[in-house]
Amino acid sequence: MALRFELVTPARLVRSETVHMVVVPGTDGEFGVLEGHAPVMSTVRDGAVKVYKSENATPEEIVVYGGFAEVTPQGLTVLAERVGD
Repeated sequence: MALRFELVTPARLVRSETVHMVVVPGTDGEFGVLEGHAPVMSTVRDGAVKVYKSENATPEEIVVYGGFAEVTPQGLTVLAERVGD
């Protein structure tokens, strides 16, 4: 299974790739997204987006500050206010 994942800020496209799973720091709690996830929109709190490249991989963490996440049949897009360095 493969999930299309994009991380963008108002200034640039930070990441666009196919991954196994992404865990998003939603304002109501973290939520994981796999391919085939039901459509949803959520606000994003300051925290780390965890990107799993494969099923048993150690996640890569990308610090984000605020924003929105949208899951569609095409994949997951996180629009962050900004991304940590």
